[in-house]
Amino acid sequence: MLGIASRGSQLALWQARWVEARLGALGYECRIEIIKTTGDRITDVPLARIGSKGLFTKEIEEALLDGRADLAVHSLKDLPTELPEGLVLAAVPAREDPRDALVGKRMADLGAGAKVGASSLRRAAQLRRLRPGVVVEPVRGNLDTRLRKLDEGRYDVILLAAAGLKRLGWGGRISEILEPETMCPAVGQGALAVETRVSGAGFDSCRALDHPATHAAVAAERSVLRALGGGCQTPIGAHATVHNGVLRMLAMVASPDGADLVRGETEGPVSDAERLGRDLAERLLENGARKILEAVYGE
Repeated sequence: MLGIASRGSQLALWQARWVEARLGALGYECRIEIIKTTGDRITDVPLARIGSKGLFTKEIEEALLDGRADLAVHSLKDLPTELPEGLVLAAVPAREDPRDALVGKRMADLGAGAKVGASSLRRAAQLRRLRPGVVVEPVRGNLDTRLRKLDEGRYDVILLAAAGLKRLGWGGRISEILEPETMCPAVGQGALAVETRVSGAGFDSCRALDHPATHAAVAAERSVLRALGGGCQTPIGAHATVHNGVLRMLAMVASPDGADLVRGETEGPVSDAERLGRDLAERLLENGARKILEAVYGE
């Protein structure tokens, strides 16, 4: 029986059960083991303040390495670009909607003083640039918790990943979906990551779940992030698509206050996904992203 490690949130369990069902259809018996991560324990502090590297994955990866689980299911955007030795990204299934969504109001209705809940610096920085004068406040917690806070009147609108809302059946609450050219998504947003040890039953069983086009797209996005060396203090976004063997990608780096933003685009053969990401990151650095990163992290 294959052990699937997962966080215990409603969305995380939906994702783990989705993978469990796909593996079941292939003839594999599975069990889900819920693991509490550091990010689950700290719910009252903005993510950017506590550091996000491995925040939702470290304890799960430990369960893989010590044999308590055979595979782990993550939201890909939570997975650091460098995996621990002995672990591999075995599969990236077909992606759900990668875009961000507004719940509560539409962008055009957000006037000065409107209170917006945003869980990431990436969303906050782009929103401040799009709608100067709005009040952006952090909103932590599971999706149902964030929606409840909106319904209680703590915010006029909240910004969330469209994928999570759709997966949990709350797509009807979306007021507006923001195109990547307007609000560049997080690296890997909307995609699932199935992580396993480099060999064994977990790796062998999960390879059939991989969607090559999605895997290539997120590899390019993760290559941008890795080459920029950005961490949780700097808003970085990337969004890639694959059609007929051609990969197209846009990426951006912004200052946390949204005052400075550098954007770039690239395209090329899907077989060059990681190189395209590295090259785009270099262009961003040359066009002003290095100055933004140095201002945040120091030279």
